[in-house]
Amino acid sequence: MELNGLRVSRETQERLQHFAELFTKWAKAINLVAPSTMGDMWSRHIADSAQIFQISPHPQTWIDLGSGGGFPGVITAIFLAEQQQGWVHLVESNNKKAAFLRTALRETGARGEVHAIRIEDAPVAIAACDAISARALADLDKLIEYAAPWIAGKENNRAYFHKGRDYQREIQKAHSRWTFDLLEHNSAVEQDSVILEISNLQRLV
Repeated sequence: MELNGLRVSRETQERLQHFAELFTKWAKAINLVAPSTMGDMWSRHIADSAQIFQISPHPQTWIDLGSGGGFPGVITAIFLAEQQQGWVHLVESNNKKAAFLRTALRETGARGEVHAIRIEDAPVAIAACDAISARALADLDKLIEYAAPWIAGKENNRAYFHKGRDYQREIQKAHSRWTFDLLEHNSAVEQDSVILEISNLQRLV
């Protein structure tokens, strides 16, 4: 199996398939993603989320903010299971979604845990990480504010944020309050979309 042109092992493929089945089952009862996107879940959600790990395929500690239906947090945790190293802290304040995420991690053997708390409270519960991810959560300025407790002033830490075609406006807005190094990774799934890699973050105001 390939995702985004990269080979995926049979073990990881089986974990992803089981996750997809769980997701479809749970989505009938709770709103995990927009119903209109369920039909192309593998390309729209799973392959899109897999790009995060494919950009940074290291056994590191992640924090996934606003994990929702598990994208990209559970997908990253599934890839880490094959490495038998690394960990994903999934932050999701909605208790029903948190219950789904716990079930998904347990049944796929993914490497992660769920924190059913608000993002603003997460720095107290999760002391440190190497990388942060978020998808379809907030504009870049707000995402950076969420991520700052873990990455501001830390040279080696990174944040990875999925963004759509309006991302340049969001970057300009964020630069009014922050300085940061930026890498733009073109999406392998959606035209005009990117994954923004943020590092060397410092607050201006």
